[in-house]
Amino acid sequence: MNKHFFYSLAFLIACCTTLVKAQDTLSLTDAISTALKNNYDIRLINNQSVIAKNNLNIGNAGMLPSLAGTISEGGSRQNTVQTRSTGVETRLDGVRNTNQAYGVALDWTVFDGFQMFANYDRLKELQKQGEVNLKATILTTISDVVEAYYAVARQQKLVVATDSALIISQLRITIADNKLKIGRGSKLDVITAKVDYNTDTTLYLQQKNLLETSKITLNQLMARDLNTVFQADETYEIERDLKLEELETLTQQLNPTLQNAMINKKIAELNLKQVKGQRYPLIALNSGYEFSRNTSPTGFNQKSKANGLTYGLTASMNIFNGFLQRQNERNAKVEISSSELNLSKTKQDVNAMLFSNYQNYHTNLDLLQVETGNVDLARQNLDITFDKYRLGSISPLELREAQRNFINAKIRFLDAQFQAKLTEINLKEVSGTLKVE
Repeated sequence: MNKHFFYSLAFLIACCTTLVKAQDTLSLTDAISTALKNNYDIRLINNQSVIAKNNLNIGNAGMLPSLAGTISEGGSRQNTVQTRSTGVETRLDGVRNTNQAYGVALDWTVFDGFQMFANYDRLKELQKQGEVNLKATILTTISDVVEAYYAVARQQKLVVATDSALIISQLRITIADNKLKIGRGSKLDVITAKVDYNTDTTLYLQQKNLLETSKITLNQLMARDLNTVFQADETYEIERDLKLEELETLTQQLNPTLQNAMINKKIAELNLKQVKGQRYPLIALNSGYEFSRNTSPTGFNQKSKANGLTYGLTASMNIFNGFLQRQNERNAKVEISSSELNLSKTKQDVNAMLFSNYQNYHTNLDLLQVETGNVDLARQNLDITFDKYRLGSISPLELREAQRNFINAKIRFLDAQFQAKLTEINLKEVSGTLKVE
């Protein structure tokens, strides 16, 4: 038996599995595109962004006049008794009185202490905040999808690795049986081989279960049928030349959390301008057109009609309101101070996240390099050990140890690869540069 037989067999199984599922391969780009289109969080935050955009207009800021039309019509039917100065008494039954009026009224605040301009600027900032919140949700969703996608790819590789271990264990049972038949082995070796095979089967089934749950998580992020069957592309590159200085500069410019904190500070400053505007007089223009008609058979004038334009100018000013103006201004200044503190804290938190991820990034790259070498050594060791076991020069325990070392080395390698990619994704998310490749 060739010593590379079991590796070739495992490779063929893996290739066959890939070919069977090739038509269902889901690319990372397609996964992200599907998530951006279907994800519920993105759709909800996008609706909020649209509302903020719709609210940005000069009418909502109070710069435009208001025009209202009114119409009213009514009347009465009464029984009346009128006594004149001469003592003559007149009785009228069912006297009908009518009144009718309609018109339009225009009201326009032309000066309010510049509050309308501050309010318009505030609406601009709220629109920017809506866009920033949408960007943050998109970045988070992309990050989650990419992480879940590579988690599926990692689990696929682990399934193949545990399947390879299962094949080796099966071959070990075959060899132990053959040795027993020719009188060179023992029943204990056969039983031990079967126990180890069952152990590897348990590990394989657990790994397949983890793969399926990982796929469910990715399907959930893409907001599609959770039972959709797919295969992730297992080949991916890890960027090894990310520079901290460049990432730090990009973070200050693009990080959504920082941008949000800056916008909140600007909104607090505009709020103070609005409060201070209440110290100034309020000047408004009003105009309108009115038509009215009345009938009253029992009145001095039985019919009357009037129509025409109305106009005027009103001005009002708050002289004293129980020191509420001073209180509101003080509170607005405190809000500015709080927004500045929040901005400083956010900068520190984001930088700490960036530096921590960068440290983890380099550590994971070093671990990946070490584990890559370990996998090669463990594979060579297993190759040699299996050949010796087949020839009967070593014990089953030594083969099992070599097999276990190889599987553990493979798992550590895949973990290091996944963690290195994960920290790369986290760095790009923090710096606001994560996008579809």
